[in-house]
Amino acid sequence: MEDKLYKIGEVCKLADLQPYVLRYWETEFPQLSPDKSGGGQRLYTRTEVDIILRIKELLYRDGFTIAGAKKKLETDLAEPAPAPPPVTAEAAVTTQKRSDVARALTNVRDELRAILAMLES
Repeated sequence: MEDKLYKIGEVCKLADLQPYVLRYWETEFPQLSPDKSGGGQRLYTRTEVDIILRIKELLYRDGFTIAGAKKKLETDLAEPAPAPPPVTAEAAVTTQKRSDVARALTNVRDELRAILAMLES
């Protein structure tokens, strides 16, 4: 659940944008519809902040027009996230081996430090 809400000033700092840009994007991108506080302050969710950052990438980095960015964003948001690959027995063994190697290296480091301490005294 998204508990944290971001004020427009915070979002502007995070995204390095001016408030008028965010207000304009709200008119162009239906995915952006921040709630407003009792005093009329825009309050953005983390999801909306992520969408704003994606819109900025599409427009400024990738060179999309507003219309092109709208279509691309709709497509991106409609596609389900790829499922993580299933954990195989082979992958589990590899993870265990890495853990064993890490422990062995830690032991070697500790032994070398002990030898160094003996040599320095």
